Amino acid sequence: MHIQSLHKWTHSHNFNVDDGHAERNTRRVILLTVFMMVIEISAGYLFGSMALLADGWHMGTHAVALGIAAFAYYYARLNSDNPNYSFGTGKVGVLGGFASAVVLAIVALLMGIESIERLISPKQIHFNEAIAVAVIGLIVNIISALLLQDRHHHSEGHNSDKIHQDHNLKAAYLHVMADALTSLLAIIALFTGKMFGWIWMDPIMGIVGALLITRWSYRLLIDTGKILLDRDINQEAVAEIQAKIESDSDNKVSDIHVWRVGSYHLSAIISIVTHYPKPPEYYKTLLADYEELVHVTVEVIKCDDEACVLQPEPAI
Repeated sequence: MHIQSLHKWTHSHNFNVDDGHAERNTRRVILLTVFMMVIEISAGYLFGSMALLADGWHMGTHAVALGIAAFAYYYARLNSDNPNYSFGTGKVGVLGGFASAVVLAIVALLMGIESIERLISPKQIHFNEAIAVAVIGLIVNIISALLLQDRHHHSEGHNSDKIHQDHNLKAAYLHVMADALTSLLAIIALFTGKMFGWIWMDPIMGIVGALLITRWSYRLLIDTGKILLDRDINQEAVAEIQAKIESDSDNKVSDIHVWRVGSYHLSAIISIVTHYPKPPEYYKTLLADYEELVHVTVEVIKCDDEACVLQPEPAI
């Protein structure tokens, strides 16, 4: 049979969910972060404040992490139709989130080490200047956090067992929140230091912030790592997909693989054994309500072996 075009039976592997909104806002936040970094480092040198200087370089590390997020969006968009990526570039954002989580963990470690050093060897702090810059930093971080809020909602499909997020955007958001937390704790520490002379509050708050950031980093590493290793799927959801197939006729699922091809999308390979085989498209329609399933491959095996128990096909 001569086929003029296969277009009818092909589909896109571009499973990226970003429409450009997150990428644009990430770039804006990078500009804000770099702007605030320059202000804090300049103020640190000008006022002789090690606290401001350290926080300025701390924001620099977050600018690098945000750069990773922006590059991930750009690379995924640039290679969205690249045939070398079998299931599209949906996992590029997840990989970007994982890399940013590693950077976040390193930042937390450095914060903890520096805070312990300051606890052992306190440094003089110019409170008024430091408080003013910390307040400005907090305002900038709040604006950045609002820009990076993940506006994607969870899937309404039956197999959704949690809210699936843009992990690349989530990583960028956590970096901004880490900066905001650092600024807030610094303000508290600086006020108590100025009012009561509690110089030790500054490094204590740094240790508290480092512990909280470590927790955020760990959770993001777990979430993204599961997707990268294809162990993110709830087995109850897989069982529900199997039950949906087997509720029709005498179908039996002999093999099923479900994995995530991005933060929001799933792919599946299903082998079905039945006495009454139908075209693969028929079985795909049974899963039409599962909106996350964007790439489904169905193998239909006719059961004519004596080992199969013959059952009458239900009346339609």
